[in-house]
Amino acid sequence: MTVKQVASLTGVSVRTLQFYDEIGLLRPTATTDAGYRLYDKGALEVLQQILFFKELDFTLREIKTILDDPRFDKTAAYKKQRELIRIKRDRLSVLLNRLDKLIQGETSMDFKEFDTSEYFRVLAAFKKTHTDKIVKQLGSMENFDAMLDALKSNENEIAQRAVKQYGDMENFTSAMQKSLEDFLENGPKISKSEVGGLLAKGEEITGRLTADLRKDAASSDVQTIVDELVSFTNETNRGLTMGENYWSCMAEAYLTDPNYIQATDQKYGDGAAKFIGLALKAYLKAQ
Repeated sequence: MTVKQVASLTGVSVRTLQFYDEIGLLRPTATTDAGYRLYDKGALEVLQQILFFKELDFTLREIKTILDDPRFDKTAAYKKQRELIRIKRDRLSVLLNRLDKLIQGETSMDFKEFDTSEYFRVLAAFKKTHTDKIVKQLGSMENFDAMLDALKSNENEIAQRAVKQYGDMENFTSAMQKSLEDFLENGPKISKSEVGGLLAKGEEITGRLTADLRKDAASSDVQTIVDELVSFTNETNRGLTMGENYWSCMAEAYLTDPNYIQATDQKYGDGAAKFIGLALKAYLKAQ
């Protein structure tokens, strides 16, 4: 099939298919002497995988990493995609039903977006299917159970933070699942030997940010340091998603959370937490 035929069949634009080729995500099966891209059944299967992953909000970089992995199992991927899409479908069905009730004038106070049952179901499923990897990374199944107990004891706090930071429990559960899979497969993103240096770097940047609390938090020199802090933090997480609302939540925490305010002001001076919060808000507004 030509690139135009593939675009017509799949709804993916010609330019997008060309872009996928340029970044090495989906190569054409062959190219004619005239330079036209041609795709066979195998290439269409890869495109189908890409579209499933995109539906689940994977980035193109993440999709390429997955597909390039020599251990990639197409059938296993279909099963995981089906499970995640089922979760998404069920959540959308709940929202559609609630909207129908609201349109009809009913009052709905059903806050299922705070339901953590799916989150803990996924964790329980990992316990059954990833036993060897759990023991390898955590030392024993008892340690994993202790982690589960600690999470369950803070269930309400987890739900509220998840909804604020990730938008809803579905996005949080999906992100958590990907992070847990990566951790069990590859171990911690940060080694113990790196922790001290990274903490020191973060404190050094924050120290410069709060060096003069009389400055305008939205000024260009302050915003340059904020950009450095945001970039450093994002890089430190090394590909692990923090949720699309992470930084707005952090800004709010510096402005309203007593624990953040007390710890920050004690370390960087009275008013430091408010200054950082305002600086982050100005940064996000500019973005």
